Amino acid sequence: MYAIVDIETTGGYASAHGITEIAIFLHDGKKLVKHFESLINPQQNIPRYITALTGIDNAMVATAPAFEEIASIIFDLLNENVFIAHNVNFDYSFIKHHLKAAGFELTAKKLCTVRLGRKVFPGLPSYSLGNLCRSLELPIENRHRAGGDAKATVKLFEHYLANGADLHIDQMLKKSSGEQWLPLSLTKADVLQLPSGPGVYYFHDIKGKIIYVGKAINVKKRVSGHFTHNDPDRKRQNFLRTICKVTCKECATELEAIVLESSEIKRLWPKYNYSQKQPAQKFALYMFEDNRGYLRLAIDKKKKNLPQLYSFNLLHEGLVMLKNMVEEFHLNEKLCFIDKTPFVTNDYDSLEPPLTYNEKVKTAIMALEKQLPTFAVVDSGIKKEEMLCLLIERGSFWGMGYLPASTQVTCSADLKNMLVPYADNDTIRNSIYSFVGQYPDKRISLSLTGI
Repeated sequence: MYAIVDIETTGGYASAHGITEIAIFLHDGKKLVKHFESLINPQQNIPRYITALTGIDNAMVATAPAFEEIASIIFDLLNENVFIAHNVNFDYSFIKHHLKAAGFELTAKKLCTVRLGRKVFPGLPSYSLGNLCRSLELPIENRHRAGGDAKATVKLFEHYLANGADLHIDQMLKKSSGEQWLPLSLTKADVLQLPSGPGVYYFHDIKGKIIYVGKAINVKKRVSGHFTHNDPDRKRQNFLRTICKVTCKECATELEAIVLESSEIKRLWPKYNYSQKQPAQKFALYMFEDNRGYLRLAIDKKKKNLPQLYSFNLLHEGLVMLKNMVEEFHLNEKLCFIDKTPFVTNDYDSLEPPLTYNEKVKTAIMALEKQLPTFAVVDSGIKKEEMLCLLIERGSFWGMGYLPASTQVTCSADLKNMLVPYADNDTIRNSIYSFVGQYPDKRISLSLTGI
């Protein structure tokens, strides 16, 4: 039995909006057997733009039943039947959400007449309900009302059946088909072409703009997992409606996927990526020589073209490290800007000579560099004849790429000519350090210059 459904609502997502009208037609695949239709009091104000579209205003629903009053009737009509609607996930998300609030758990199979229309009548200019009915010369009356749109969907469904839709319906209703949960603009073929191995995937909107970047050990499985839960909240529903295309970059390992995902999120700043959108590193440790010949250390905002000794996300992190260097190597707090009171002439008289003091600074920097290792991480490539290589230089991620499997990795200066540079961040750095902690045999210590 098929339950052909249409609803009118107060807004675009179920968690904060109500249903103002519902129509359900039960169909046995040959003829209509039952019909239910009712206005519903959404127990919230109906926005003017909704009234302009549907003609349903607050006065019309004032004496109508609340959803919970007719929830048992709706549940009995839908439960264990195939739930059919034009853009089915919209109607289903609303009805499932409001039934659950009334104490009923709907688990019906779903069938979308938009997706079915693309299979039965491919190549039409538009599959919106109005345009589709016009293309197929089917009558549609009382537009944007539940009864009128549901009745048009019945006519559409019967026309599909008369044109060989049975085979498509059987395939679409199989649990393995994916047709019940995919966003309206994605096809099963879009998902099937994705790799089953590691990679980074991109969701695009109707204009091709990337709106989400994700990584996975199994890209095909992970992408499918995005759509198996039809949550009723605004962010989720807007996200699903916006997805029109998925693309992918295959990776050799999960670590490469983690690094690439983090880099791409920072580069593209996709609308629906909410994590990893912290600003790039903002502070760095610098060294310079003042007009009296003293080497001075300072934490400052990160400069794009100024060589740095180390970088930090937080100013506090850098200051703690600099204070530890001052204490351990007996450096001057004023020369390191820990004490920011201005220098006077007598302050310089109390300092040791520049050559002596500068040796202590150099010793401190050498100790810091020993704590900030330079090494490569090597792993299998996508092809047998290549290997994946990631470079950490002085404690920070420098870049990665594929090298011939026979390459001998010894020094970072040579390696940098063969790799693609990437921006460093905490997520990447922590992932690499965690990886080499787990797989120490994949880490190769490097010299900076090969000398």
